[in-house]
Amino acid sequence: MNLTDDIRARLQKKPILLMTHLVLGYPSFEINREVIRQMAENGVDCIELQIPFSEPMADGPVIVKANQDALSRGTKVADCLQFAAEVVREFPQVNFLFMTYYNIIFRYGEEAFIRQSREIGIRGFIVPDLPPEEGKNYLQVSRENGLAPVMFFTPTSTEERMREVAGYGEGFIYCVARKGVTGQKTSMDDALARNLSRYRAATDLPLAVGFGISSREDVAILEGRADMAVIGTATIRLVDDQGPEAVGPFMARLRGK
Repeated sequence: MNLTDDIRARLQKKPILLMTHLVLGYPSFEINREVIRQMAENGVDCIELQIPFSEPMADGPVIVKANQDALSRGTKVADCLQFAAEVVREFPQVNFLFMTYYNIIFRYGEEAFIRQSREIGIRGFIVPDLPPEEGKNYLQVSRENGLAPVMFFTPTSTEERMREVAGYGEGFIYCVARKGVTGQKTSMDDALARNLSRYRAATDLPLAVGFGISSREDVAILEGRADMAVIGTATIRLVDDQGPEAVGPFMARLRGK
């Protein structure tokens, strides 16, 4: 089953799905594994595994610091691939995606990176700094390997641009809730509702909404308007402040349990 069909099947049983995010190697791979375990056991559907990069341009200060700390501790792309292979086997109920920046893929070798990702069971890629027009080989090779290249809609995207971008994508569309970088609080207001309506009209792919989603109230507001809520910075802050054992109860609250 491809990623889009998997998401649609899960939506037959849930009003909205959850996708979470963590930076590989921060604060350690051991803690990453425990965080993933708690996410998986509390119903998270998709997890973004961010391969750290020195200039994560779409990310806010919390995730930037996590990237820098992971790199300073010597985290390598090969370490991330090995870790991903392990957690994909250990938690088959979760769809794992790699999130990173294109320089990482380019330096590793585009086709080798995509092929190895397929072999370990990764379902797709989130690459925020690669416009689809500049990534034609990446898109083609991803599709040939059965992996979903996830595209982005933003509040500044025109209707024409969204339809064009959606044609390149598979899996789902990552919908940016507001302008700016990750980690800032998103206001669940009429402007967001209008944007979500625009996003829905532009594609038949499932919609995942991220940037500033941090509470059960935020997730509940998205029900009926989006297919998946994306929680990133809030989880990293939680682990920093309270430790990985706090992640499970937080995920349960997001799901209204």
